[in-house]
Amino acid sequence: MILYANLVSDLAVDLAQRDVLRAWAEQAPRDVWLLRPGDVLVSPVPVGEEFLRYACGLMRIRPESVSVVVIARPFEAVSGPGPPPGVVPAVLKAARGRPGAVLPTALDSSAVALAHALGVPVAPFPSAEAAEAALRITGSLNTKAAFRSTAGELGMQLPDGRVCGREELPDAVEELLRVHGRVVVKPDRSAGGHGLRFLPAATGAGPLDDLPAVGGRDGLWVVEERIDAARAVSIQMETGPRGPRPVFSGEMRTVEGSFTGYLAPLPAALEEIGPTLEEWGAALGRHLAGHGYAGPFGLDAMVSAAGELFAGESNVRRTATTTPHALVQRLAAASGTTPTAWATGTRRTSRPYRFDEAVRLLGAQRIAYDPARGEGVVLYAGAPSDGRTWRYAVLAGSHASVARYEELLDSTWASAP
Repeated sequence: MILYANLVSDLAVDLAQRDVLRAWAEQAPRDVWLLRPGDVLVSPVPVGEEFLRYACGLMRIRPESVSVVVIARPFEAVSGPGPPPGVVPAVLKAARGRPGAVLPTALDSSAVALAHALGVPVAPFPSAEAAEAALRITGSLNTKAAFRSTAGELGMQLPDGRVCGREELPDAVEELLRVHGRVVVKPDRSAGGHGLRFLPAATGAGPLDDLPAVGGRDGLWVVEERIDAARAVSIQMETGPRGPRPVFSGEMRTVEGSFTGYLAPLPAALEEIGPTLEEWGAALGRHLAGHGYAGPFGLDAMVSAAGELFAGESNVRRTATTTPHALVQRLAAASGTTPTAWATGTRRTSRPYRFDEAVRLLGAQRIAYDPARGEGVVLYAGAPSDGRTWRYAVLAGSHASVARYEELLDSTWASAP
């Protein structure tokens, strides 16, 4: 399998947002958790050798049985019609001339171009041509405007809102503020909460003056009533010719609309919204399959303080939660255990650490993942560029145990020398 970690893609945000794409690209090493012997990971950033050995050790595979190819100029992979420069010969060499299917983070034109150049399909499609035919629907339903239209047709409950161009934006904001008192302004193409603007702004000064000229490749923006959201949830599913199936669901951790982590499965207090969330996801999955798409997708939603469920957006790709879920499944299979709860998050340390130092800290405090127990903390994305902003996953037997591990992790980082 050729794992194509194309986090530098125009599918989720406009390519002009280079700082955002560079930050996302730093997460590409997490795809190490998808590797199996013989696989090749194509990454926009280097994957540290220590992290690779760490992950392979937990998955019980030999590090030398997998390969990593680094894209030298990742932004060029989405600015032209061909595959990433220099990647094809490097992949052929790493795969010993026998590449399998390309498995991209997002189905975009660069993933299809890479598959064509290698002469292989794009997983899970039967061919690169079949994947190429699905580019229209993936490009569409990774936008806020198309999601609002489709979700409404499929019977999902949505916040009151408007889709408009940049020139109409002030009028749409004024209208909805007059009706609802609070609104959120969303670029048409954005992910992870990037670019959201909540109004009225705390400062009350010129809240729209510094917005970019366009909200995406079509120049659209979405203005919505700001729901008094008590919780944020999502369901991750897969779809294809046989129809959709749920993979997992959980609660998203957010700060001002930006994704910061995840807790799965849904906590008991949210279980009653699970069937509706699954029903909406299944409807979206059937719609995607009807337009030729096959593979993973996610549906995000909000639960109001009154307990009402509102659809938020769709992410037709592997998301920030699908790889940690794969990590959980791989570690459970390797250890013969079955964790019933897991979470992801980000924590900052008091000073920078090398990867080996961070691993030793977890081990010294006895909170590192232990295959014998099937529980503990995993550093799932390698060493951060600043040495301080660490992404982690926790596997445990209950939500309460997850919370306890996170408390111990906080105290470990705070008290470490």
